[in-house]
Amino acid sequence: MNRVSPKVLALLGTLTLVWGTNWPLFKIALDELPVLTFRAIVLVTASVVLLAIMLARGERFAVPRGKWPALIAASATNLFIWNIATSLAVLYIPSGHASVLAYTMPLWVALIGFAVFGQRLTGRLLAAILIGAGAVVALMVPNFASYAHAPAGLFWGLFAGFCWAVGTFIVKRTGWQGMGLSLTFWQVVITLPPILLGALVIDGLPTRWPSTQALAATIYTGAVPMALGTAAWFALVKLLPAQVAGLSAIAIPIVAIVSGVLILHEPLSPLQALAIASTVLSLWLALMPARGR
Repeated sequence: MNRVSPKVLALLGTLTLVWGTNWPLFKIALDELPVLTFRAIVLVTASVVLLAIMLARGERFAVPRGKWPALIAASATNLFIWNIATSLAVLYIPSGHASVLAYTMPLWVALIGFAVFGQRLTGRLLAAILIGAGAVVALMVPNFASYAHAPAGLFWGLFAGFCWAVGTFIVKRTGWQGMGLSLTFWQVVITLPPILLGALVIDGLPTRWPSTQALAATIYTGAVPMALGTAAWFALVKLLPAQVAGLSAIAIPIVAIVSGVLILHEPLSPLQALAIASTVLSLWLALMPARGR
């Protein structure tokens, strides 16, 4: 693999920080808001922010001819199923456990790329994937008991990761000529109506106004991690090989754990520390070229 440019590394680092530090805010918001209502507010905020940025920059909203089926499929796997599957997972297992399962996405990317598209795995990338898998297992080990009593939660968490991997390949292998932020904007807009309908049917209309803290956490989640973070993710998918882009996501739950320690004063176990070290090594193998290349 060629050397990754400093700009791509900076984009990757910013995305990891933005998505990882956002997980503690989920807890703040979800203490007061039902899951689908939270998701609906986040998507509304994201669509407004992306619309404002596109209008200010004069970007085109047009979708290239023949790309609507791929765009709908990408929206379904990257955003709609992700939101629904992770929401169902947290009904059966703690949200932190569900997030770890959802971030098995890089492993699904490697398997799909190898089995479906015949992509070759170099020894260096294979080592990165195996070490990254070890990091995920280290995070999951303390929770195996709860998974054993909640197979539905285990299924929906893994299904979210699988669908995210499928969506990554859809974005990577489709030519989106002339689409910049509109690629993210249209996926958010397509996802919004069914999430809004689900919030109204399942959660019902809100009976009380959330606190300023919960509302601020929700709006921030929509404006920065959902709108800007998702746009950055799709940019990375275009710039990096699918397996490497997928591996980059392994660092996000690690940042989430560290954020939980710093913000929510959650404990840091030896297994979590091992997972952090494994993730650093995995990303170094995936992103840094071997000597002489």
